[in-house]
Amino acid sequence: MKGVVLDFYEKPGCINNRKQKALLQAAGFELQVHNLLTTSWHADELRCFFGDLPLPQWFNPSAPRIKQEKIKPFLLTEAEALAEMVQDPLLIRRPLIAHGSRKQAGFDLNTWMPLLQGTEDCAPKVPDDIETCARQSRDVGGCSV
Repeated sequence: MKGVVLDFYEKPGCINNRKQKALLQAAGFELQVHNLLTTSWHADELRCFFGDLPLPQWFNPSAPRIKQEKIKPFLLTEAEALAEMVQDPLLIRRPLIAHGSRKQAGFDLNTWMPLLQGTEDCAPKVPDDIETCARQSRDVGGCSV
């Protein structure tokens, strides 16, 4: 069953998000791409993407405020973490991907492959690290906006 549509929330210009989108499309998914930085987030909606992830893993480790240690995720409560992310979406681990009630922060192709019935063997090869920003720029979290 090809043509499963995923909502993909990215930071425009992010090299890894571009690679992640290409892998999903090569696997047969259709993407509705959204700008993570301009989406109007609400804490309860955002919380759904993190599931059972430990709170520090909700954050983008390349975000300027994280790298400059202005935000220390391991010291925040859940409510404080979500409030910070709503205020500054660069803090959000990306991509955020959704299909119906299934939501995820970060990239794991295996999470989504079961939606393409019978195509698990056709999944593209995923590079070892497709989440860590290769640029590591201090000003905008690693990628140009």
